Amino acid sequence: MKLTTKFLSALLLTGVVASANTLVTVNGTAITQQNVDTELMNATQGRANQIPAARQAQLKQRVLQSLVAKQLIYGDAQKTGILKTKEYQVEYKKLEERMKKELAVQMWQKKVVDDIKISETKLKEYYKKNKGEFDLKPVVHARHILVKTEDEAKSIINELKSLSGKKLQAKFEELAKTKSTGPSGPKGGDLGSFRPGQMVPAFNDKVFSMKVGTITKKPVKTQFGYHVIYLQDKKEGAKRTYAEVKPMIEQRLKKESFESVMKKKMDTLQKTATIKVNK
Repeated sequence: MKLTTKFLSALLLTGVVASANTLVTVNGTAITQQNVDTELMNATQGRANQIPAARQAQLKQRVLQSLVAKQLIYGDAQKTGILKTKEYQVEYKKLEERMKKELAVQMWQKKVVDDIKISETKLKEYYKKNKGEFDLKPVVHARHILVKTEDEAKSIINELKSLSGKKLQAKFEELAKTKSTGPSGPKGGDLGSFRPGQMVPAFNDKVFSMKVGTITKKPVKTQFGYHVIYLQDKKEGAKRTYAEVKPMIEQRLKKESFESVMKKKMDTLQKTATIKVNK
């Protein structure tokens, strides 16, 4: 079955599919949501969750397209005998040797970090100096309807303003599916849950000031167009205790100590090693 860009995009934006583990199978091989998330995390150096939701959706679409393409190419390479060629076998052996060393280095470094001991006193001192850093940020679950003009947005607001409760949400979802130009439209405008800073400033500032179960009284303008926002749920931020964040602090301080510990270990290894420099 041929998978088009439009189909892959819809696949990632459909709530039912997104909740499933397998997004698509290519000639019998499954590509899962975890595969996409892992690739995205690697590509963004672990910062995928800090990217605005709309941008995340675009990146996930590209990642899924790339994974499908790779699987198709790999399948064709198998059929055409590339995996049996001498050139492939030679390059595979080189890669295997390189990866064996890389993995050994990673595991060795992990052991070095795990063996570092941080005193309880230092851990508590760090917590006292950086308490605010560990506070949980508020989280909202919102929906939006994105349109091109302010007049369109005002018309939608007028249509919704007399409603409340379940009727308001139901009508909002209905209008999002028929009128929103955003990728979340087919899902009733559902943007899922997100924290401060994940949306563009104007949208972010408005949605975090709203009350649950309400819509914006005025259109919110961003570079994407005009938004009508519905706040479905909100979890307030919270302060975390020392016990809750201790493992996180310990890991952080271990990594900070890693460089000096690593230097001492490397000095010891070099002194006991036979290293010859060719001239």
